[in-house]
Amino acid sequence: MKILLDENIDIRFKKLFPNTHEVYTIRDMNWNGIKNGELLKLLKENQFDCWIVVDKNIAYQQNISKLPCSILVLDVVRNTIKQLSPLISSILTNLDNIQEIKVIIVPEK
Repeated sequence: MKILLDENIDIRFKKLFPNTHEVYTIRDMNWNGIKNGELLKLLKENQFDCWIVVDKNIAYQQNISKLPCSILVLDVVRNTIKQLSPLISSILTNLDNIQEIKVIIVPEK
């Protein structure tokens, strides 16, 4: 599975994923500063399966019926590696069970 971590997610977070997933950051792709609408086009062009974000409003900002890939929204109080790390198990479970393109909320434990 090919995954993109959003710009405001700590780049160290990608090291928590198993090698069975291709995980890229916005920085890896040289897409810093690109707005969500354009980013969705790039996700499609580059055949990403999932975009992981912490922006809880993303589902209200985009036309969900036209998403090029699934979006996992990490619902955390603070966007720090300490807060994100415990979510990796839930993230992997959700990734393994994605059967259609949709927005999935991953709550903080």
